[in-house]
Amino acid sequence: MLRKRRLTGGAKRQTKKDKRPIGRVFNHPNPLVSVIIPAMNERATLPGVLRQAARIDSCCETIVVANGSTDGTPAIARKWGAHVITADEPLGHDVGRRVGAEAAKGQILLFIDADMIIPVAELRPFVKAVLDGVDVALNDYSGPTGGRKIHPVVVAKHSLNALLGRSDLQGASLTAVPHAMSRRVIDAIGYEALEIPPLAMVEALLRGFKVRAVHSVQVGRMNPVKYRGRQDDPLTSLIVGDHLEAVYRLILARGSRGGYSDLGRQRDKVR
Repeated sequence: MLRKRRLTGGAKRQTKKDKRPIGRVFNHPNPLVSVIIPAMNERATLPGVLRQAARIDSCCETIVVANGSTDGTPAIARKWGAHVITADEPLGHDVGRRVGAEAAKGQILLFIDADMIIPVAELRPFVKAVLDGVDVALNDYSGPTGGRKIHPVVVAKHSLNALLGRSDLQGASLTAVPHAMSRRVIDAIGYEALEIPPLAMVEALLRGFKVRAVHSVQVGRMNPVKYRGRQDDPLTSLIVGDHLEAVYRLILARGSRGGYSDLGRQRDKVR
């Protein structure tokens, strides 16, 4: 069990002799927190992301998974002091989370993305929640639900949580960053589950881990829209498919109706 303590500032004041970038990350040899940042051609935003990561805690490591980048992203990450893992070819969506987690040494794993600069004040609540006993600390972000037409990804998130008996989570999901997990969760569900975030959440809940939406970061306003106006949005298709895979796992665990009653229907009596 993690011992409770206050988070301490990460980056130290820069001296005149220190020519490194201000806020350069420091990789503690025995970190409490591992910050995992998948990155694919994110040289424009990565320095800002690392600057905030450097301030999360003094007992921290920062891992950048350069996923098929061709714009110098790995060199930038190394310049800022991050532990860099490179893949020559794109590994696919969310696979970088697994790769980073496998290399992580911390007791708390914080997952963020390289294309969104989220202030450290918005990141620390996820780490603190795990320190305080939460196993999976979710972003309390449900997506827009007030319009006439609701996005399929938002529907998928709400539907999965309802099927899990966790309507209290609304649309909170491991699909959305930031989120944090305790080491014991990852040890239980396995690294492979991290490649399919909704599946990882199902695995955690099936094992009785404490999953909470702990802090709201409005990532919908920050996340770059890559497929605006396309009816065949490949990312929407992928995320909806991830949720269907998670539902399938729930059915395998709880039966053909996912644990929901049939109220004694005598189906075999009717021909």
